[in-house]
Amino acid sequence: MTADVAIVGYGRTPYSRARPGEPLPTVDEYIAWAADLALQKAGLSKNDFDGQGLGVAHAEVAHTVNWSAATAENLGISPSVLIRADQGGASASAMLIRATAMIKAGQIDRALIVGADTPLNMPSAAPGLPLSPERTRGVYWDFQGPFGVMGASAQFALVLTRYLHQYPGLTFEQLGKLAVTTRFHASLNPGAIYRKPFTLDEYLNSRMLSHPIRLLDCVPIVNGGLAYVVTSTKTARTLTDTPVYLRGYGEANNYYHGSRTLPDITTTGYVKAAPLAFKMAGVRHRDVDVFLPYDDYPFIAMMTIEDWGFCQKGEGGRFIEERNLRFDGDFPLSTDGGQLSGGQPGGAIGGFMPLVEAVTQLRGEAGERQVKNATVAASCGFGGIPYGRPGRSTISLIFGTEA
Repeated sequence: MTADVAIVGYGRTPYSRARPGEPLPTVDEYIAWAADLALQKAGLSKNDFDGQGLGVAHAEVAHTVNWSAATAENLGISPSVLIRADQGGASASAMLIRATAMIKAGQIDRALIVGADTPLNMPSAAPGLPLSPERTRGVYWDFQGPFGVMGASAQFALVLTRYLHQYPGLTFEQLGKLAVTTRFHASLNPGAIYRKPFTLDEYLNSRMLSHPIRLLDCVPIVNGGLAYVVTSTKTARTLTDTPVYLRGYGEANNYYHGSRTLPDITTTGYVKAAPLAFKMAGVRHRDVDVFLPYDDYPFIAMMTIEDWGFCQKGEGGRFIEERNLRFDGDFPLSTDGGQLSGGQPGGAIGGFMPLVEAVTQLRGEAGERQVKNATVAASCGFGGIPYGRPGRSTISLIFGTEA
């Protein structure tokens, strides 16, 4: 398949932990900041998107029901198409797929895709647990909050416990290796929120939060914004010498592995999405130069490796143990520090990070953490935490330097 679209620019604002004395930009300011960075990188202005596409990811602090239209107003853009996504950490990837379809159909030639959130500016139900509408009604307070399931760490602890029961060969030393490696990569990335490396012993001795989830298993929530510009392949070649082409993609939503009444929760929708992406891209696992999972927890990244087919189910821990995950190793993973050490700007916006890092690597702009001669990158979107299952939306993307 010849690629129909390419990414020609991206932007990522500095992240903030909103500590006392730090400035507190609004979500609208973060969106404008990220958009400006992406437009500068693409050599475009916001006027180039009048009559084109604007994509806007859901934010926990969204303050109007017509969030995407309000964002267009705030940015001063009059798009012909608004692309909206509320698929959590799969939103950035989902909007790329939707924009691709519109570009292929000739409805638009280009789209600016933006996302930002400021969860640390919100009142909290508990430390680190923003009091968003999702957590003030419905399933959460009916079936989770009253029983102490306070957020993602507690929910994912249940999934990891089940995985350890089904596949007792997984060790915390293996998961710790992944966490230590992502922090090493963060130490090479000026944009990461946590840059001080830690050791495997420090990981293993970090305090237990929700057994078997430790402190250093957990993604740090931050305020921030990201954006990217996607356009037709024809236009991309007029804008930059380093377009990054979308070669393949696959998507699965509300996936159940096996029975709906008793699904195997150790398997994600990537088992459906990844084969579609590989087939469309015309590449194999061995062709992937850098792998960028949605890594809010090490074991989610490990299950993602399995479900993409890099190894068999239950062998992800051994796969990690036997490979060098560093940027100069044989399986470069989360080369920007991922969300684990880089930070997660709200529940939905973190999904921009694997996509942006894929583009950064393939353009050769990753600095000290650059993967040598990278030509193919795979990135992941992963969104939503339904009770008792590991993800509502899973999206697999494969990018290349050749169309």
